[in-house]
Amino acid sequence: MAEIVITTAAALTLGLIAHELRIPPLVGFLAAGFLLHLFGFTAFAGLQQVSDIGVVLLLFTIGLKFDLRSLLQPEAHGTAALHMITVVLLGAGTIGAAAAIGIVSVGGGVGTLALLGFALSFSSTVLVVKVLEDRSDDGSYYGQIAIAILVLQDLAAVAFITIAGEEPPSPWAFALVLIVPAVWVLRRILDRAGRGELLVLFGVVMALGPGYVAFESVGIHGDLGALVLGLLFSTHPRAVEMSKALFSVKELFLVGFFVVIGLQAVPTWSDLLMALLLCVVLLPFNFASFYLMGRLFGLRNRTSVRTSLALSNFSEFALIVVAVGVENSLFEDSWLTIIAFAVALGMIGSSLANAYSLQIVAKLDVILPDENESRLRANDKPLDTGDAEVVVLGMGRIGRGAYERFVERGDRSVIGIDNDLTVVEALRADDFNVLEGDATDHEFWHRLVVGGSAHTVVLAMALHDSNTFALEQLRIAGFPGTIAAVVQRPDQAAHFGRAGVHAVINIYSGSGAAVADAAIDSHEDGRRQ
Repeated sequence: MAEIVITTAAALTLGLIAHELRIPPLVGFLAAGFLLHLFGFTAFAGLQQVSDIGVVLLLFTIGLKFDLRSLLQPEAHGTAALHMITVVLLGAGTIGAAAAIGIVSVGGGVGTLALLGFALSFSSTVLVVKVLEDRSDDGSYYGQIAIAILVLQDLAAVAFITIAGEEPPSPWAFALVLIVPAVWVLRRILDRAGRGELLVLFGVVMALGPGYVAFESVGIHGDLGALVLGLLFSTHPRAVEMSKALFSVKELFLVGFFVVIGLQAVPTWSDLLMALLLCVVLLPFNFASFYLMGRLFGLRNRTSVRTSLALSNFSEFALIVVAVGVENSLFEDSWLTIIAFAVALGMIGSSLANAYSLQIVAKLDVILPDENESRLRANDKPLDTGDAEVVVLGMGRIGRGAYERFVERGDRSVIGIDNDLTVVEALRADDFNVLEGDATDHEFWHRLVVGGSAHTVVLAMALHDSNTFALEQLRIAGFPGTIAAVVQRPDQAAHFGRAGVHAVINIYSGSGAAVADAAIDSHEDGRRQ
């Protein structure tokens, strides 16, 4: 029990420090693992299982929110294939050069180098999806592209692990097709699962049972099973609700994942040098590669940059691939330590970069070459609000309520903007005038102010940082109209007040006032009767 308390306390302490430094808490969790290992601690019994459950739940929730049509887009499968080929070549060349000058030892030929390059060609599914979720970007166009690339990479990794395993998949693997009709029955159960703990429990059982365990029992990686189960439930009306219900449980278990990565090993100086070399050479190349391929397949500068920032890291699957290589005596045990440290460093660097992604994108977007709008993908063309007079940014519950209120008051030229395609499609089905797009795009604001007719903008996005960035873009573009914003805390309200926002509503205090007003009105009506 003492080991559990010390490990969780270390994760909490360093996570809080990271939060205070305005960097993702997962950086603190990784640091906790390194620090614990430095003082001689090892993973307590059950921590690896906690980590595994976190990954399984993450992959299940990815499936719940993933649009399979994204896999068919050339910007997804084309980028995934070309990027893997180029990174394998560069990774093998970098490691070969390091071995030639004596930094590291590689006990094998070209095939061994290619395998190490293959291990380093994946991006971290856990990290990328967590970054996207933290920014509410997992449903955005660039987020869906990034996740599609991750899914294709994970399929390649699972295929390798399955082929390289000591035993091939069981002949019973063909029986997994029975999961499809079984899910039809399970979807009916989900209809009646209620809310709260029952919905959470249902999701956990689906991810671990017919997801992970069923696939593992026939010799196929269970993580793939969790993803498949999520995809089979993704079209259910309650899929997003179940994903949100699982959010806190998944986040708690994923703390174990990042601590385990940090606890892997303390490298020697040569291991550290090799890990740093891999990060310095491959991570900038990853960014440039994803960016150039995005542009090749018709993505805008900002979409390509945001996708590249999300994907420029090393995957936890690299550790699994290298472990398979070690088990088959393809290379020395020290490569597990090198790759573990490179993965951790890559995660830290990627987390820091993505914490400031909006600022990075804004600066790069100014200096990157102009785009030919006629060559852009239809889903990635710049937003055009037309003759809309009221623009609502963020069409969640608050934004939707604001949109409906404007319509009730007679403002017919209202348009909503949201970056989640699922939300947009649902609203369009209800006859809302809504566009899917990135409201943190400075070009969008320039068009809105220079060529548009909007006189009111409502900032109702889920993240305060996104609303703040949008406000900055409005000021830069010289928007002369009325700006209203939604906040969740008094300090956010004070910030917007100082920035000159005309109307600031705290959704919590505002809801309380609305309840009080309704109670007073009802009481007065009762007295008059």
